[in-house]
Amino acid sequence: MARNGQQQTVKAARRPEVRLPGLSAWQDAGQELEPDGDYDGLELVEVDLAGGEGRGARFMDCALRRCVLDETGLAKARILDSVLDGVRGVGTDLSGASLRDVELLDARLGGVQLHGAVLERVLVRGGKIDYLNLRTARLKDVVFEGCVLVEPDFGGGVLERVEFRDCELRGVDFTGVRMADVDLRGAAELGIARGVEALAGAVISPAQLFDLAPALAAQLGLRVVP
Repeated sequence: MARNGQQQTVKAARRPEVRLPGLSAWQDAGQELEPDGDYDGLELVEVDLAGGEGRGARFMDCALRRCVLDETGLAKARILDSVLDGVRGVGTDLSGASLRDVELLDARLGGVQLHGAVLERVLVRGGKIDYLNLRTARLKDVVFEGCVLVEPDFGGGVLERVEFRDCELRGVDFTGVRMADVDLRGAAELGIARGVEALAGAVISPAQLFDLAPALAAQLGLRVVP
C-alpha cells in the first residue's frame, strides 16, 4: 500500500524477551493458590491447580509447565516475565488480568476468560484455544503463531501491533474492535463471523480480500448480480 508516493508498512509487534533466572521448585504438591499471593522465581511442573483461587496473585519470573488450570480463578492476576508451557484447562478465569512479557506455548484451553485483560508483549505459539473471551481487552505487541483459535471473541477490544502468523482463526468476532497495525496476512485461515467492518487499521493479503469480498459487500449493502 502506497501513500503520497511512499511505501506504507505495518509496524511489527515487539516480541517478549523472557530470560528466566534459576527457578525454585513448587515445594508442596498439595499447596494451593492464595488470593493476592506473591509468586516469584518458581517452577511448577505438572501441578494440578484446578479450582484454585488466586485472584489478584502476582507471578514474576515463573514457569508453569503442563499444569492443569480447570476453573482456576486468576482474575486480576499479574503475570510478568513468565512462561506457560503446555498448560491445559477449561474455564480458566483471567478476567482483568495483566500479562506482560509472557510466552504461552502449546496450550490446550477452552472457555478462557480474558475479558478486560491487558496483554503486552505476549507470544501465543502452538496449541489450540477454544472460545477465547478477549472482550474489551487491550492487546499491544501480541503475536499469535502456529496456533488454532476457535471462535475467539475480541469484541470491543483495542488491538495495536498484533500479528497472526501461520495460525487458524475460526469464527472470530471483531465487533467494535479498534485496530492499529494488526497484521492478518500470515493467518493460515481467516474466518470472520462478525465485525468485518472493524478491519480498518488491519492489513490483509489480496487472497484474503477475495475471500472476504462477500462479507464486505454485505456490510456495504452492495448486491453482486451476475
